[in-house]
Amino acid sequence: MVNVDGKREEDEKVIEVEGMGANKSARMLEILHVVHQYVARWVYSHGIPFNAIANDDLRRMLEVAGQFGPGVTPPSQYQLREPLLKEEVVRMKGLMEEQEDEWRVNGCSVTTDSWSDRKRRSIMNLCINCKEGTMFLSSKDCFDDSHTGEYIFAYVNEYCIKNLGGDHVVQVVTNNATNNITAAKLLKEVRPTIFWTFCATHTINLMVEGISKLAMSDEIVKMAKVFTIFIYAHHQTLSMMRSFTKKRDIVRPGITRFASAFLTLKSLVEKEENLKVKRKKKKKLSKATTMVVL
Repeated sequence: MVNVDGKREEDEKVIEVEGMGANKSARMLEILHVVHQYVARWVYSHGIPFNAIANDDLRRMLEVAGQFGPGVTPPSQYQLREPLLKEEVVRMKGLMEEQEDEWRVNGCSVTTDSWSDRKRRSIMNLCINCKEGTMFLSSKDCFDDSHTGEYIFAYVNEYCIKNLGGDHVVQVVTNNATNNITAAKLLKEVRPTIFWTFCATHTINLMVEGISKLAMSDEIVKMAKVFTIFIYAHHQTLSMMRSFTKKRDIVRPGITRFASAFLTLKSLVEKEENLKVKRKKKKKLSKATTMVVL
């Protein structure tokens, strides 16, 4: 084994595994544990997210490496940048060709989204969805361009729909922003057979946002916010709350801020009885403490 300084170390664990007894089942479990240790060490040292382990590509990689046997080496940086990357592009194009058969029969949906990274660079993505799955099609750096309805329409129509074929596209899916509404009107004039559908998640979020602005809802949300801030701002109250809710939190983070507020309200209703018990026991504890002091 080679350490971080490039020096070779004794593979004590591997030597120990090779010297185990004849119990094959126990030996295989021990070898698997050593493999897991090396995988975990690689994950920790390179800051790889834990959810990356739940990946079929990683499992296939380990399977192929095991079939190769001792002496397998990773690809070089040049191989990753050049030949292997080109081979992967060819493979992905082959997968897209398989999806095209589905598009010709049942059509497909085009989804577009724009976002900004930490450096405030604006990027627009195009993806294709059909019964066989979702496939990334294109990404465009829009930092120097204004996201007008005309700009979005030109990108979707000229780059995507013309390349796929207008007969194969059933709908375009975006959020409900004003510029997308303008793009939808422009597309309807040129391609009346293609629907422009607004994202259901974004639509529901706008509905929840509107409900939260009602006087009655706004007051309830503010009261719940004050209550949860009080609970989570003090270690003692937080610990007591978790002891009565079986270590389950009352704050429920959602995809958006407005969804989080209503999910938290739902959580408070579900744990109402537990929170009432906590309040009663806290009163009894306070009385007992007062009696002892007196």
